[in-house]
Amino acid sequence: MRNAYSVGQVNRYIKNMFTQDYLLQKIYVKGEVSNCKYHTSGHIYFSLKDETGTLNCVMFAGHRRGLAFAMKNGDKVIVGGSVDVYERDGRYQMYAKEITLEGAGALYERYLALKQELEDMGMFAQEYKQPIPRFIKRLGVVTAPTGAAVQDIRNISYRRNPYLQIILYPALVQGAGAAESIVRGIEMLDVADVDVIIIGRGGGSIEDLWAFNEEIVARAIFECRTPIISAVGHETDFTIADFVADLRAPTPSAAAELAVDDYRSVVEAVSLYRQRIYRAMSNRVDLYRSKVEHFQTKFGYLSPENRLREQRQRLADLENAIQNTMERKLQEDRHRLSIYLERFTGFSPLKKLNQGYSYVTDKTKKTLTSVEQVQNGDTIYISVTDGTIEADVTGTVKEERIYGEERKL
Repeated sequence: MRNAYSVGQVNRYIKNMFTQDYLLQKIYVKGEVSNCKYHTSGHIYFSLKDETGTLNCVMFAGHRRGLAFAMKNGDKVIVGGSVDVYERDGRYQMYAKEITLEGAGALYERYLALKQELEDMGMFAQEYKQPIPRFIKRLGVVTAPTGAAVQDIRNISYRRNPYLQIILYPALVQGAGAAESIVRGIEMLDVADVDVIIIGRGGGSIEDLWAFNEEIVARAIFECRTPIISAVGHETDFTIADFVADLRAPTPSAAAELAVDDYRSVVEAVSLYRQRIYRAMSNRVDLYRSKVEHFQTKFGYLSPENRLREQRQRLADLENAIQNTMERKLQEDRHRLSIYLERFTGFSPLKKLNQGYSYVTDKTKKTLTSVEQVQNGDTIYISVTDGTIEADVTGTVKEERIYGEERKL
């Protein structure tokens, strides 16, 4: 019985054959571009053709740095990459990693060599990139004084921030002396106290953009203390300056947007934050005012002053009660005393004396109440209302006194 292979097995076998072929893994093919399509994912799909045939090609977004111009149908190009089988469809195609215009190959080789050299030196490393400040006052621009690039930068910058100061260094951007002119512009603006520098120009061929691929320009960008945004050519154009710069912008217009923050959005943000802060502070003040009122009410009940006032009032009431009680007691005692005085008035010796009675004592001041207590010749003292009478006893008469009667003995 004959062996039967699946389609997938056959495609995989053919793919392995392509993979093991060293020549197909690094090959350069020249031809004319046709069916060129830029996908939204960043991939580029196209075909290479000549008078003998057609080769399907694809350049993935990750390799777009290997394309230094805007490729279009009809361009004569040299494509470097590998040829492999797309296993799912069973067709082979070329996976492009670099594309150069035919005739510009020598320049492109120089470009790749310098790019690799500077990359090996670490000049493209992310740790050397300076951050672009968000709010700037002075913007430096190194570009041609005429042309669309400088106008785009001015228009967009002033539209985003009308208070911005732009300092332009009019440099040559192509031809003889362009690289030196760009370097002088970078060095002068670096000491001009600008916040950000934009270097760039409009699009063009690799020859037109070559000044930005010179090593002296790359070193000037790397050594510059001021953050630099590179904006050379169109979105598909990549130069050495783009890799060395602190930030790469696809176009000069995009560079202005990256460098200059929108003043209106800042004002609106500040206004919004002010409103938020006001509301937050107002809410906080209302909250604390409510707490203060609550504590005032609470302390009103617990205040020592109120308690002292209550105690003072209570003490005053007790004092009044004691005073009233004492006055009432004194009044009662006075009344009782008056009764006792009335009762004892009848027993008062003075009253008896006033009624004609007298008080008799002997010389020893002993009260005499009987005639038997004296003898003839004794001296006695008779107390009356206005004094004392001294008398001598000449005789005594004893009388028997019975209640209500008198009888002489």
